[in-house]
Amino acid sequence: MVNNAYNSYKNNAIMTASPAELTLMLYNGAIKFCNLTIDSIEKNNMANAHKYNIRVQDIIIELKITLDKKYEIAEEMDRLYTYILKILREGNIEKNVDKINEAKGLITVFRDTWREVMNKGPATVKEPTTTHA
Repeated sequence: MVNNAYNSYKNNAIMTASPAELTLMLYNGAIKFCNLTIDSIEKNNMANAHKYNIRVQDIIIELKITLDKKYEIAEEMDRLYTYILKILREGNIEKNVDKINEAKGLITVFRDTWREVMNKGPATVKEPTTTHA
């Protein structure tokens, strides 16, 4: 019963979130799955490491495809997301914690920057028709 309540809460949070908040949730999810990937590699559970790494990749792909190309920064973000995907894939194939940590570090910088922009107020974060600029 507690699990159902939590899932309902989580689903409601997602359904009522603004595009800016959804982007923040995606970054947080990517960091969480990086941590789970690293933990799984360290525990020699390669099946889970692969599963969690794919989840991170899926999130980065979602962030990448929802970039609003009318903003100049979108091209740079696209290149950075492509790089993150590259090191995530290499880290997954090699089961290399250092590469996963590198990806996590970049994602964390993006998340922290995004949160800072959000905290400056709604005038700073335009609510685009896509998830993020």
